[in-house]
Amino acid sequence: MTYSFLNTFKFPNKDITLKNRVVIPPLTECMAFHDGHVTSDEVNYYRKHSGGVGLYITAVAYINEEGKGFEGQLSVDDDKFIPDLHRLAKAIQQNGTKAVLQIFSAGRMSSTAILRGKQPVSASAVAAARAGSEEPRALTSVEVEQTIVDFGEATRRAIQAGFDGVEIHGANTYLIQQFFSPNSNRRTDEWGGTLEKRMKFPLAVIKSVNDAVDKYADKPFIVGYRISPEEIEKPGITFDDTLKLVDVLKDQPIDYLHVSMSNVWRKSLIDKSITTPLNETIKEHLQGKVPMIVVGDVQTPADAAKATDVGFDLVALGRENIREPHWVQKVEHNDEASIRYTISLDDLDELGIKPPFFDILLALSGAEGIPISTVKQADRESANEAIDHFLSGGK
Repeated sequence: MTYSFLNTFKFPNKDITLKNRVVIPPLTECMAFHDGHVTSDEVNYYRKHSGGVGLYITAVAYINEEGKGFEGQLSVDDDKFIPDLHRLAKAIQQNGTKAVLQIFSAGRMSSTAILRGKQPVSASAVAAARAGSEEPRALTSVEVEQTIVDFGEATRRAIQAGFDGVEIHGANTYLIQQFFSPNSNRRTDEWGGTLEKRMKFPLAVIKSVNDAVDKYADKPFIVGYRISPEEIEKPGITFDDTLKLVDVLKDQPIDYLHVSMSNVWRKSLIDKSITTPLNETIKEHLQGKVPMIVVGDVQTPADAAKATDVGFDLVALGRENIREPHWVQKVEHNDEASIRYTISLDDLDELGIKPPFFDILLALSGAEGIPISTVKQADRESANEAIDHFLSGGK
């Protein structure tokens, strides 16, 4: 069977062609060193899970010291990280896969402990509405400007490390989204207030990133942007707010828009009068000017084909890639029957999953407290079942 997601894809405004339309989205694996350096375990994981897809987006890297969001996270905040990031890019680029480095600042979604005694920062001094959140310090105007510069510098380092692009992480409640959100941005200066003023920081980051590309890239370089379409907080980002942002983003120098959701076909979480999948409406607003990556609960070839058959440009395969790194190759070789849709504790070494990543899977699956090094036979069935439940989208 010929699938539409196996077709090549050329970016409209860049002379870059992907060998297929399958993307690996950013997946937090917490396998970097405590100071942000790439580890051999991390390089090994990316090498094992790359090769088949057209585009691979890394786990997020922080652009300055205040931007770190969690332990074991990649850093791109200093030139000393360039050599190791180059190793990571080369591991991804085997067999023609394009490597994109996702960049961000966590903002208020960090902690004093993670920042080694420093108070988290944000658009305003408003704590996130979730357990354990700390009240951040509002960035000064000078610090806002420096953060924008830092995104450009992170892009320069990604270019010099040999990546094919960067993805600006404007989603998942991190700093860029915090500036856009009326929940976290209560500023009264040029960076807050009206919807247009709350857009100013994201747009300035896009400009800084593209300025770095223009100055340092000697070949076409991808600039992507990721959004979350809604916030459940009140006040928070509404879908109408997001559509106004999309109307502006479609005319910005970005090469794709990546919409972060748990299901490609999800409707509104907060407005039950919306009966059309959000991605379909976002695609309409893009007016064909910017390609779109959709993600969420894509597991089988039929799931991926459903998305690309209706015209979504690129489809991301997240949790399924964790357990089946050869998903694309098996589809290409008409060997779909051998695609792995479950994961066993006995598969972890083969898949390159080390304890920090395993702990994330256990936590997200609700199976905390089962250490990889001491798991007992009696726990194996429950751990495997919980992880599979999470990786299959909770079905």
